[in-house]
Amino acid sequence: MAPGPYEVLFSTRRGGVSEGPYRSLNIGLLTGDERPCVEVNRRRVAGAAGAEFARLSWPRQVHGTAVVRANGRAAEADAIWTDEPGLGLVVVTADCLPIALLRSSGEPRLALVHAGWRGLADGVVEAAVTALGGRLAAVVGPGIGACCYEVGPEVAERFGERGRRKLDLRGIAERALRRAGIHDIQHVDLCTSCDEERFFSHRRDRGITGRQGALAYIA
Repeated sequence: MAPGPYEVLFSTRRGGVSEGPYRSLNIGLLTGDERPCVEVNRRRVAGAAGAEFARLSWPRQVHGTAVVRANGRAAEADAIWTDEPGLGLVVVTADCLPIALLRSSGEPRLALVHAGWRGLADGVVEAAVTALGGRLAAVVGPGIGACCYEVGPEVAERFGERGRRKLDLRGIAERALRRAGIHDIQHVDLCTSCDEERFFSHRRDRGITGRQGALAYIA
């Protein structure tokens, strides 16, 4: 982990109250799950991270490149940042990569990025790095692996991988981070599609599934 007063947690699907395809720690509201169950699950994740639930900030993710300063739960964006201690940031995922960016020198700043293939192709990582500024480190959480992520030629070609059927989203994210000047990069290298016991997966579960996510704050 980068030096500095940061807490970063990546949740799994274990330890919640949801049932059926959302079993059990689903923290995604727009999934078909019961809202009261999702609220309980979100509070549990906040408690596990030592974060104040009332101060969490959740963007409305749209697979874009917008970066916003944390301010509640209504902003339409796929990257969110703060320099305010104790203000928790959250992004949710079900195959895309959650990426925490941590300023490792100067005034503490923190960002969370929801990085799927569209966001990575369009520059969401670079946009978040620019918003934070300074020397940064990164922690990349669980996401779908190259073992499972079969894509069409139009997607592979966006990354110069003509003829390849499977996309290495983690490798693409690492290259984007390095191009943006970040070399202190850690990975939680787990495939959400392979590990049904621990993770929700949009691809594996054909869209009927919950969401895990990342929660981070400046301590």
